[in-house]
This record gives sequence, C-alpha cells and structure tokens, in this order.
Amino acid sequence: MKLFSEHLQTVIASGEGKVNKPSLYRFIQAIYAGFFIGLAFVFYVTVTTGNSEAHWGAVHLMGGAVFSLGLILVVLFGMELFTSTVLSAVACAQGRVSFAKMLSCWIEVYIGNAVGALILVGLVCAGGLYMTDGGQWGLNVVGIALHKVHHTWGQAFVLGMMCNIMVCLAVWFAYMSKDVGTKALLMVMPVALFVATGFEHSIANMFMLPVGIAFKYLLPTDLLLSHGYTEQVLEALSISHIVTANLIPVTLGNIVGGAGVIGLGIWGTEKASGAQDAKVVENDKSAARSTPKTAA
Repeated sequence: MKLFSEHLQTVIASGEGKVNKPSLYRFIQAIYAGFFIGLAFVFYVTVTTGNSEAHWGAVHLMGGAVFSLGLILVVLFGMELFTSTVLSAVACAQGRVSFAKMLSCWIEVYIGNAVGALILVGLVCAGGLYMTDGGQWGLNVVGIALHKVHHTWGQAFVLGMMCNIMVCLAVWFAYMSKDVGTKALLMVMPVALFVATGFEHSIANMFMLPVGIAFKYLLPTDLLLSHGYTEQVLEALSISHIVTANLIPVTLGNIVGGAGVIGLGIWGTEKASGAQDAKVVENDKSAARSTPKTAA
C-alpha cells in the first residue's frame, strides 16, 4: 500500500483542483475527454473488426491496448473524465472541498463527457464509417452495443465497479511519474485489462450505445438480417433501454469502484494506519514514563 500512500496527497490536491476549476473551463475539458474516450472506442472497433478467426483473447488484448490511448490523451492533456474525477471524493473526505461542490463537479463533468461523446457519434455517422470493410465495422459496433445492454442490472453494476477500479489505478499510476512517456506506459495495462475482459465504462458507453442505435438505422437492412439482427433483436437498442439497462447501473458501479474502493479505500487505510502508528508511539512514551529509573 506504501506505493499508493506516497502519492495520496497528490491525489487529494488534484481532486481539490478539479472541484475548484472555473465551471466553463471544466465543462470544455469534459467535452474533450468524452470525445477522446469515444475515439479510443473507434480505434478498438477498427482493430477488432474482421478478426472472427483469430484467438479471442489476443484480439481483445490488442483492442484493450489501443483503447488505452483514450485515457492517455485525457491525462496528458489534463482533461476532465468522470470516471477519474470521482477520485475527488478523497479531497472531500479530507475536508478540502464541500460535498455540494464535489457533486456539482461530478454532474458537470458527466454531462460534458456525454456532449463530447455524442459529437463524435455525429462525426462517425457523417463520415460513413459504418460501411468500412463492407459494413463489417458497423456490424461490429451493433454487436458490441447489443452485448452491453444484455447484462442484468447487477452484472452491469459490478462490471462498472471493476472497470473504474482499473481506471483509477491507471490514473494513480500516472501520478507516480513526471515523465510523459512513463505516464503513458503505466496506464496501458490497467486499461487493457478492463477493456479486454469486458468491464463497463459509463463514458465509453455514452459513445458506443448511441452509435449502435444510429447504425441500426444506417446499415442496409439486408446486411443486418444476414447476421441475425432482426427488428426484434435490435429493439434492445433504444434510448430508454440503454439508459436503464446500462448507463445507470454502470455509472453507479463506476462511482463505487473509483471513489469508494480505490479513493476512499486507500485514504481510509492510510488514516487507520496513521492512527495505529500514533497509538504505538503513545504507548511507547507511556511505557517509558512508567519505567523506574535506576541509579547510575
């Protein structure tokens, strides 16, 4: 735990800075972050399209590795991503920011991320990417989106929690180095793990699920039917369903995993450790005071 505790004050200071940023500046940064994470999913789809005969694990590892570009861009450019912004809960627990200001920051960043992700959805559709590789690119998107909305609510929550444990660990790793290249490398494996395994990231889903809805209308009907995507199957891709079946439980899971397990978990452990150390020191002093002095 020492590896993390040494940088706990950096996490607290960063959280305080996030919450106290000017609102408009923070919102614009959040738009960029949502856009960057969406771009990472574009890269993931490109890498994993047309690999049906390849080894499942190898394909998803490769996809997860390239997806890490999204978090690397966010961290190196200092943008505001909801899933890492929840670490500001530590600054709140430390008394550096109020709960109301922290919550307002989270909501603002979440909305900004959604705006950035939806801007990219529009660009991807306008650019006709859905017909890349004879439409296989678009079919891959639809398949990924359908998979995401078929988790149970509990599964989506747990997958969201596991995802943000890894995202916040990746961000914490980045605090451990001042070198840009090292920061980037440290973030690759935690992100690759969560993406390759299928954990759920609320902001990434703000891109993937809406673009999946768009593609069910843009892709040729005969192409969709040839892959079993009938009207009944595609009914799962609706705005109301993606919100209730995925975005709500995944977002709550992201908060618990990032703010709770990593942020407050490590902070609480350090507080308990500090209290225990202080108790040991006090006991040693008491023992020293109570020991009879011997004559020289």
